[in-house]
Amino acid sequence: MASPPVVRFAPSPTGRIHIGNARTALLNWLFARRRNGTFILRFDDTDPERSKAEYADAIEADLKWLGITPDLVRRQSERMAAYDEAAARLRALGRLYAAYETADELDRRRKRQQALGRPPIYDRAALRLSEAERAGLEASGRKPHWRFLLEPTIVHWDDVVRGESHIDCASLSDPVLRREDGTYLYTLPSVVDDIDFGITHVIRGEDHVTNTAVQIQIFEALAGAAPRFGHHNLLTDAGGGGLSKRAGALSIASLRAKGIESLAVAALAVLVGSAEAVRPVDSLDELAGLIDPSHLSHGAARFDEAELEALSARTLHRLPYAAVADRLAALGVAGPKAEALWLAVRGNLSRLDDAAIWREVVEGEVAPIVEDADFLKLAVSCAPEGPWDQSTWGAWTTRLKELTGRKGRALFHPLRLALTGREAGPELAALLPLMGRARALARLSGQSV
Repeated sequence: MASPPVVRFAPSPTGRIHIGNARTALLNWLFARRRNGTFILRFDDTDPERSKAEYADAIEADLKWLGITPDLVRRQSERMAAYDEAAARLRALGRLYAAYETADELDRRRKRQQALGRPPIYDRAALRLSEAERAGLEASGRKPHWRFLLEPTIVHWDDVVRGESHIDCASLSDPVLRREDGTYLYTLPSVVDDIDFGITHVIRGEDHVTNTAVQIQIFEALAGAAPRFGHHNLLTDAGGGGLSKRAGALSIASLRAKGIESLAVAALAVLVGSAEAVRPVDSLDELAGLIDPSHLSHGAARFDEAELEALSARTLHRLPYAAVADRLAALGVAGPKAEALWLAVRGNLSRLDDAAIWREVVEGEVAPIVEDADFLKLAVSCAPEGPWDQSTWGAWTTRLKELTGRKGRALFHPLRLALTGREAGPELAALLPLMGRARALARLSGQSV
């Protein structure tokens, strides 16, 4: 039997996460959840200028709202010594070398290669420098950046999502792992962390496919083996455009602020672009049972906010009272009638917050709309005696139909307007017992109660 997987979600705390980031986080968390594995939240915060503690806190809050609780949280900014040690090992192996070109020099060289019809990859000129030339460059104030020496081989891997995959590393430039100022780019710290934390599966967006070949070579140089990789399709907006974290497009925070249900966000984020139809789920465990990375589409998956709105409402309509009791209490919907009220109104809600409106309708003051005073007076005269239950409405309206010959909208609409002050809403059979006989008859008589 295979060991439980260890996966990670590795955001950079430079902004709020959006629905596309949440897709990656959820695919990893659900993958681990289904297999009794471990989920690590790792902040890639090696960029001191752009990484902010408040963004890291916000990301944790957004993940918690989605239902994701990490088993371990780590920050790359606290692990610089480990990256320095790995860099030293790669230098000793002859796989990390100093290069002195400026950005302008590299840009001119790329353009010259393109003009000659050659691939614009780094020509390894730094490896041809003599000791005297290197010393002269450093004496002039040049500081080196450090490149990983790729072996010109074809790297193969069995992708968890895409199946057999390969990249010809002869077509790639030796990647820069460390900048002139000593800070690290993403690549080396990511590999070192994955080794040290025992990551078994790296599930991430397909925009990292080329990085995978590079990282596999670094894994093999440092540890002898790499984890399994999987590259899922990316979410786009409804128009096919990319999602930007820093622009705040479809951020998890904004979706939460709009009252979208977290379970709907999770379901749409992972079911869109998969073999499963997008539909409401009752729990993240149910969602984990639906998702198989190997069944994800290889094409881009379009995220439609209108579809999310509809899915959120459908999700809300299924939620039992126990799942929302605390949130309802925060809205003032509490007490002995709270559960009955929830069951009465949930099917008509698009946002959970709207439950407070219906609490006010059944318990607070409503200005009735009197459309037909004579009809309402007749309704009062033949109102059933108490106590009222869910059969009261049917018996009452049946009697009114017999007395007046009214049916359909002509029968029900004047009663709804007077009883609730609204054109539409939940079934009155369920609302009447909560409203009570005295309040109902007072509103039918035109009183604001």
